Amino acid sequence: MSGGQVIVLVIVLLVLAVVAVFAVRAARRRKLQSTFGPEYDRVVADTGNRADAEKELQERQKRHAELELKDLSPEDSARYRESWEEVQIQFVDNPGEAVATADDLVTRLVADRGYPTADYDDQLANLSVEHARTLSHYRDAHDISTRSRNGEASTEDLRQALVYYRALFADLLGEEPVQPATTTKTVNNSDVTGPRPDATSR
Repeated sequence: MSGGQVIVLVIVLLVLAVVAVFAVRAARRRKLQSTFGPEYDRVVADTGNRADAEKELQERQKRHAELELKDLSPEDSARYRESWEEVQIQFVDNPGEAVATADDLVTRLVADRGYPTADYDDQLANLSVEHARTLSHYRDAHDISTRSRNGEASTEDLRQALVYYRALFADLLGEEPVQPATTTKTVNNSDVTGPRPDATSR
């Protein structure tokens, strides 16, 4: 083989290697986008760098794999559904307390499924691996709950928060999550998430 042929062969091999690297990166990116959905774009925006964002998401997957997650027993699932019914009833007379109760209930459910709950940001990161499609709802609900404690949330905000909490709640129970776009029903002149059963109950 002549020197010129060797050079051409080396160039071809280098091009193939570069193509392979880009193909692997593209496949990894598509997989991360599929797994994390909108969370992928959020992390890219937060980090300002796609490579750093993908590294962060891969770290989340590694940490998630180390968790000892578990499904609830049918009895525990039934108890949680009953508790949610109580939250919905509570909303009629005291929307703020109902949303605070919903926040506590979802946190307990997250913990019972095996997710650490000591740090809110870590909790979101861990949930994002399997529950990315409802995570934005949870964030919004938690933000409204925080504003509610400061007296800065309207009844409509609180109603929406309950619907958002319901999305993650149903997702964690293995049910089809309720979409946030839902109608309202007036009971005793108070707006509640409804109509039953498709807004916040089953």
